[in-house]
Amino acid sequence: MLKQLIEQNWVEIKKNIKKDNSLTDIAYNIWIDPLTFNDYSDNVLTILIPNKEVNPEIQLDYIKNHYTNCFQDALFSLFGENIEVQFILADPKPHETVKEEIIPINNENSSSSLNPKYRFENFIIAGNNNVAHSASLHVAESPGTEFNPLFIYGGSGLGKTHLMTAIGHYIIENSNKKVLYVTSEQFTNEVIESIRVGESGSSVSSPMTKLREKYRNVDVLLIDDIQFIIGKKTTQEEFFHTFNTLIDSGKAIVMTSDKHPSLMKDLDDRYRSRFISGLPVDIQPPSYETRVAILRNYADNLGSTISDEIIDYIAKNIRSNVRELEGAFNQVYAKTKLDPASGSIDIETAKEILKDTISPDRSTMVTPQLILESVSSYYGVSTDDIISKKRNADIVLPRQIFMYLCREMTDMTLINIATILEKKDHSTVLHGIKKIEDDIKMDPKLGETIDLIKSNITSP
Repeated sequence: MLKQLIEQNWVEIKKNIKKDNSLTDIAYNIWIDPLTFNDYSDNVLTILIPNKEVNPEIQLDYIKNHYTNCFQDALFSLFGENIEVQFILADPKPHETVKEEIIPINNENSSSSLNPKYRFENFIIAGNNNVAHSASLHVAESPGTEFNPLFIYGGSGLGKTHLMTAIGHYIIENSNKKVLYVTSEQFTNEVIESIRVGESGSSVSSPMTKLREKYRNVDVLLIDDIQFIIGKKTTQEEFFHTFNTLIDSGKAIVMTSDKHPSLMKDLDDRYRSRFISGLPVDIQPPSYETRVAILRNYADNLGSTISDEIIDYIAKNIRSNVRELEGAFNQVYAKTKLDPASGSIDIETAKEILKDTISPDRSTMVTPQLILESVSSYYGVSTDDIISKKRNADIVLPRQIFMYLCREMTDMTLINIATILEKKDHSTVLHGIKKIEDDIKMDPKLGETIDLIKSNITSP
């Protein structure tokens, strides 16, 4: 009887989950709406996840971790029963390698292209990127209405382009809006070419007029690596006029950069303020757990049987970005593909293959995420708590040590550190650093603790 009721009310169950958990349309459409009723038996409900993604395990893990409780609560509310919920993939199929091809945007008057593998569904969400991911979902769902411009910044290979491209895919597939994706290099080259050709003919048909029409008659402009435009006087000026035209018209702009606007030395203050008037969000290097998840999904995608021990070795020793992780993995994977006679690769063979990439003497790149993980591990508090607004005594000290070490071990400014901690200004950061400096003078044990944490950070 209950099985029949659940099946009959399946759509209502999903809509209640959206309502009760305040899910956005995009989150509902991606994660909840495609789920179908499979079976109910012995107080266990099994739910099918359509197996249509390149990496279906990403979708399976994400849904299990984020929506199991939501379904259980919805079922209890409707039927008064505590029902166990399990998710399974429909029609499991062997993984296929992603083809590195670029598919043109199917959008009228657009000459750009988006990488087909960069979608929300296969973006691995973790503590280092969850704010940027959430902001990207909001922009994709309602472009130009909030977080405009969205400014995603962080080091190379951390997923900035992935998120930007995912925004483009979603808008194109769910609206009639014109989307234009371009790298700063492409934009610069187009400006240079327009100047080179010159103002031939009437102003209506001049190269520069056509360039402006191309970029200013879109609904969404996605521009990658904006830092390369800054300092190029003519290109920079042309972009800023385009930027103002789009923003003033309520059009959406998403930019990526390797640094926060406050660190762009050649950026005029009037534009610096406009860049941060929407929402600047950063992506930090991935945590160990995230690095392992990335490598396992990458291995699954390639159909690789490389051992967890080797994956663990790579994840522990390469901390900076996703591209380096995948590059190291590919070195080992290539050995198994190009030399089948080598058989299964063991950890010692992997270490030999990676000796020029990973070595005992290889210095560790110190990043805010690495400092955050080390402080979190030492004090036994979560990284989310450290960067939260909580003021518990057991969290304030680790937070202040994090501020102190970021200032001492990286080239981050006080403003950068404040941004990570979501502080309104840098005064709180300055106070925290000064507090630790004073306490070290009075408490030698605190100094020893900080030295130990620093040692953990810099050890490979």
